[in-house]
This record gives sequence, C-alpha cells and structure tokens, in this order.
Amino acid sequence: MEILINNKQNKLTLSDDLISNIKKAILTCLEIEKYSTNVEVSLSFVDNDEIQQINKDFRNIDTPTDVLSFPLDIDFFIENINIPLGDIIISTEKAKEQSLDFGHSLEREIIYLVVHSMFHLLGYDHIEDKDAVIMRGKEKEAIRKIGIFRNEK
Repeated sequence: MEILINNKQNKLTLSDDLISNIKKAILTCLEIEKYSTNVEVSLSFVDNDEIQQINKDFRNIDTPTDVLSFPLDIDFFIENINIPLGDIIISTEKAKEQSLDFGHSLEREIIYLVVHSMFHLLGYDHIEDKDAVIMRGKEKEAIRKIGIFRNEK
C-alpha cells in the first residue's frame, strides 16, 4: 500500500502519530471490504480557501467543505503493482471547526474523514437513505476497529 501525502496547508502539523493512524484507518477500511492492499491513495491536506475552490470547480458548490473524494474507476489488477484508488482532499481548517463542534479531538475528526472518504473510494455513497445506512454502518465498524471514539479529546 502506498499513501501519497501532499500537505498544502500550514494550520496543522502532521505528526508521525497522525500519519500512522491515517495508515491504520486506510488499512482497516480495506480489511472490512476484503480489498487488496496493493493500492495507492492520494491524500491532500488543504485550507478552506483551496477546498472551496476545488468544490466550486468540480461540484459547482462555492463553499468550503470538510472533505472531497475523487475515486478512480479502474477495473484491472496487476500483481505487485499498487493500483490507484483515488484522491482524498481534507480541509484541516474545517476539520478543526468540526472537532470543536462535535466535542472530540482533531485527530479523531481527520481519521473519520479519511474513513468516510475511503468508503467513497471503495464505491459507497450516501445520497439515498438506504445507501447512507450501509455507508454509516461501515464507517462505525471501521472507527470501532481503529479505536478512536467520538468523545476523545
């Protein structure tokens, strides 16, 4: 597994512990889906201004958001080659706001956003209520396995 991290913001220092927990979160999602670990995930950390611009450009929504996921639709597998799953873009500013709103740690919020996005990259969505129930169940399972709970500060 390869995680390509692009830190394009200066609001949050990406500690070794955070990076380690991000890797654990990605592996946990792959494990839940019984998906190969021969994957590549691109993970970018940006500020609110940049994610707002990306949101406007790709979704025609001119407001900052917490996370954007861009899955790649690749239908082939080559042994010993990491297959790109897609891109995850997280606003560290929005993640911090949400961690304060929800009363848990910034690390927990970022891990949740990674988990949420991984399930998008793996083909899940939450537009329809029935799909949202399935995706939320997967997210809860992953968070339990990772061991980062909502009220930890």
